[in-house]
Order: sequence, then structure tokens, then C-alpha cells
Amino acid sequence: MPHFDAEDLIATAHALADAARAATLAHFRAAALGVENKAAAGFDPVTLADREAEAAMRAVLAARRPDDAILGEELDHVAGRSGLTWVIDPIDGTRGFMCGTPTWGVLIAVSDETGPILGVIDQPYIGERFVGGLGLAEFAGPAGTRPLAARAPRPLAEASLFTTFPEVGTPEEGRAFAALAQRARLTRYGMDCYAYALVALGQVDLVVEAGLNSYDIQAPIAVIEAAGGVVTDWQGRPAHGGGRVIAAANRAVHAEALEVLAGVEG
Repeated sequence: MPHFDAEDLIATAHALADAARAATLAHFRAAALGVENKAAAGFDPVTLADREAEAAMRAVLAARRPDDAILGEELDHVAGRSGLTWVIDPIDGTRGFMCGTPTWGVLIAVSDETGPILGVIDQPYIGERFVGGLGLAEFAGPAGTRPLAARAPRPLAEASLFTTFPEVGTPEEGRAFAALAQRARLTRYGMDCYAYALVALGQVDLVVEAGLNSYDIQAPIAVIEAAGGVVTDWQGRPAHGGGRVIAAANRAVHAEALEVLAGVEG
């Protein structure tokens, strides 16, 4: 396990989030976003704000943590020699960003060979920051700062369930999600990373998604686990590589949801 200074990692994560706030807010709800489509088929947007925010974060890392590796969504992987990797997504929820909704966020994680050890979910426009790991589980927003704590157990029949896209993933994955949604009290869509933040805040019971990348989920894993929640894949295995993910407020509702989803192969 690599040696690290926890205080410096936390301070660096905040510096990254501050840099990304400035870069993203310079473009949010602007008349021209410079949107490009990265997908050969379908629609996978990237904006000038995505690229500028990631570049700003990488500049902070180059100055403060030059020996660490960097894995980001928009720019090339940077190899390191410290044993630590910064996993960053400058705008998780670019479609929401394009539409002016304040549910996108900046995702920042620090990982070692076991997975994420520190995570930040930051929503620049409403000024909310969720930090988890290395002894922290903290929410800071316009009303002040308080500890993060996921919800206590309740039956799946009383749970709130979130995902980003109604189709979830493949048709088979969509059917599994639909079966879970039929068992939950409330299902909501389109919140991107903000839904994971709400799990850590104690407002939401479950987030279930498929087709994620590591930069989509590593920060939420660290934040939710620090708040007392559970994040795995649909078979109960580690999820920091992405793919099919279930984030739960507690082990009881996680177990109920997992029983419904676990029948999907792979």
C-alpha cells in the first residue's frame, strides 16, 4: 500500500473541486457551449466546459501531486509512480449541463490498488460539496456544514430508487431494473451523480445503473461508503471498475435490491 499524507490528499481534492467550479461556472447556462458529439453512433456530448475543467484540475495535480497517476474522462491517461491515481470526471451529467439543470457535478476520487480511498462530489452552481473517505464524511452547502449519514434500513417497498436513463442499459438490464422499480415505492430519473450524493446525504435509498466507467463511480463509492452506505456491482462484487452498479443506503436494502438484480448474467 502506498504511503500518503491524508491531509495533503484532502486539501488537493478541495483544490481540484475549486478549480473545476470556476471553469464550469464560466460556461454554465451560457448561450454557446461548444458542444461536440464523441460517439460514432448515438449521442455522447462533450463541451468546452468539460475540457477546460479537466485541464484546470490536471494543472493543480501537476503542481501539487506530480508523482500521482491521472485517469480522466476527456484527456489522456497520465502514468504515475506513487501508487495513487486521481480519477476525475469534470462534468458528470453533460446532458444536464447543456440543458441548464443543476444536477450535474464534478467527480474527484483518489484510488490505490484496492479502489477509491477518498471522493468528492461537487455541484458548483448550488454550492454543495460532498466529501467522503480518509476519516471524513462531510456535506458543505449554502446552509452550512454537517456530517453525511445514509438512511437507516427500511423495506424495499418503502424505498426511493434513482437512475439516470429510463432504459438503464441493455434490454435485459432494463427488465431487471423494471422488476426492481415495481418493488420500490418511488422511482426517479435523470439525476446523474447528484443521486449518489443524495444517498450519502440520507435522502435516497438506492441508485441503480449500468454501463458506467470508473470515473463515473469511484468518487460516489468513497462518499457513500464513508456515509455508511454500500456500493457494489449487481452480483455484490467491487464496482470501482464501473459497469453495473447498485448504491444503497444500508446493507438491508442493498440485499433486497441485489436479490432482484442478481439474476442478470455477467
